[in-house]
Amino acid sequence: MHDLIHPLRGTERHYRTVFISDTHLGTRGCRTALLADFLRRISCDRLYLVGDIVDGWRLCKSWYWDEGHDEVLRLLIAQVRRGTEIIYVPGNHDETLRGWLPHLALAGMVVSGFQLCREAVHVTADDRRLLVIHGDEFDGAVRYARLVSVIGDWAYDAAVALNRWFNAARRHIGLPYWSLSGYLKRQVKEALKAIDRFAVAVAGEAQRRGFDGVVCGHIHHPEMRRVGEVLYMNGGDWVESCSALVEHADGNFELLDWAAAHAYAHAPRTAPALQPA
Repeated sequence: MHDLIHPLRGTERHYRTVFISDTHLGTRGCRTALLADFLRRISCDRLYLVGDIVDGWRLCKSWYWDEGHDEVLRLLIAQVRRGTEIIYVPGNHDETLRGWLPHLALAGMVVSGFQLCREAVHVTADDRRLLVIHGDEFDGAVRYARLVSVIGDWAYDAAVALNRWFNAARRHIGLPYWSLSGYLKRQVKEALKAIDRFAVAVAGEAQRRGFDGVVCGHIHHPEMRRVGEVLYMNGGDWVESCSALVEHADGNFELLDWAAAHAYAHAPRTAPALQPA
């Protein structure tokens, strides 16, 4: 298993490929300030949006959209204008876009520079083939019992709301962001078992289809490890972990912990040095 990297901050970093997922724009839980900061400080040849980018479920219940959300969209469009290829693989919270795919196929499946597809195949710099999917089709709660999923969504929303108030208090006393909801999830044995079952199911499908690896999101748990013969990579989210998966020019991958990087950037000068990504 690979640890999250705390990237040193400074000049813009260029990557061959960047994968982000589960930003949940349209919710109060989206860490738009950290996401916008990330998008300002990176450039890439190809950017994958791996589902649940805009939270249609939440927006249908109650509208929430502020200047921070607008800024994220502006920065994504700026990436397109600078020549970045953006591939959008919808998830379950933005599943409405999946219904558009048959119609978009007739128009080349590109909307405002964003290429939409149900799933994607990414070829790395060292010629490995990776399946790129959101992953909700492997979550029994989402696939087989929508009502149970919604009930679970309420509990998760409560945890995220608690996380938001907790971090508001931390900001008030000058402390950086820290994911309380993510910490609580890691302490629950059944949650850890579910995360592992998800990884095994996703990696198993990728191996069955002949891929060398798989990139997904959905469960808000950044991770990179081998599962059987397949490299399993989950880019995490921008509600709890504030993480992204990146590919370097040589085909090597890293998970970036942007919340930790932000904390480091605002730490006292006496803080211990971190290793660059």
